[in-house]
Amino acid sequence: MKLISCNGNRPLAEAIAKHIGIKLCDTSVRNFADKEIFVEINENIRGEDIYIIQSTSHPVNDNLMELLIAIDAAKRGSASRVTAVLPYFGYARQDRKTGPRTPISAKLIANLITSSGADRVLTMDLHAGQIQGFFDIPLDNLYSAPPTIKDMYENFSNVSELVLVSPDVGGVVRARAFAKRLGADLVIIDKRREDAGRSEVMNVIGEVKNKTCVLIDDIADSAGTLCNAAKVLKEKGSKSIKSYISHGVLSGNAVDRIINSDIEEMVLTDSILASNEVKKAKNIRHISIAPLFGEAIKRINSNSSISELFN
Repeated sequence: MKLISCNGNRPLAEAIAKHIGIKLCDTSVRNFADKEIFVEINENIRGEDIYIIQSTSHPVNDNLMELLIAIDAAKRGSASRVTAVLPYFGYARQDRKTGPRTPISAKLIANLITSSGADRVLTMDLHAGQIQGFFDIPLDNLYSAPPTIKDMYENFSNVSELVLVSPDVGGVVRARAFAKRLGADLVIIDKRREDAGRSEVMNVIGEVKNKTCVLIDDIADSAGTLCNAAKVLKEKGSKSIKSYISHGVLSGNAVDRIINSDIEEMVLTDSILASNEVKKAKNIRHISIAPLFGEAIKRINSNSSISELFN
């Protein structure tokens, strides 16, 4: 097996390689003067089981093209199997038609990855489960729950006294799964979204007074939904508000919004490379998903079960 890292999140790729106990494959990923992307694998990969690690986060299109070109390079280098490892799957929120003449971009990305030559896809916490059906090749969707719950046990004295909060109705299934595994209560925020990127919180379903509330969501982009939810929880008498998020997209002024919000601490996975601004934020920290992906890659390579990693 060999691991190839593109430029989307090299620190995570290095951590995955360290967990597995191998070195990253010597690969050059660079841009020509006109910004065309060029990938060259500087090792013999003939007959190898190749894993290309790339989060398609900002800059989304550049990272996506790096992934596609790297897959093509691996296939033309006679790799026996190529697995696209996407800790964060960009375009996942465009999973359905929202109007009469709009695209289903997540399906298009699935087609591009498949057409480029990928034999398998490994990702984590897809925004919409139906995206798995967009692929005509095997896809393994890991969950960040195991490392997240482990961190909760390490940082809260009694997890059963927590209140798990879904910031919107769409995230109820995710929050309920956490609450069930922790034996904690579940609260739902009912909100109405007026414009894209903006949300208005309407009411809280459940009891939060004098409780430690933990907001659970898969993506924090503008962070407006989370910060508005935290504000309402505080108004309802919540004692403490924390948040666990799978993918910290954090675009625009999201970081400033989080710093100045009622969220005491936001915990993100390292599926997306943290900017310097994020690293400096005192109420944002990261947990590593490298062991999770490292174990999954080893199991795929040995044709072992991956479902055990869900627990």
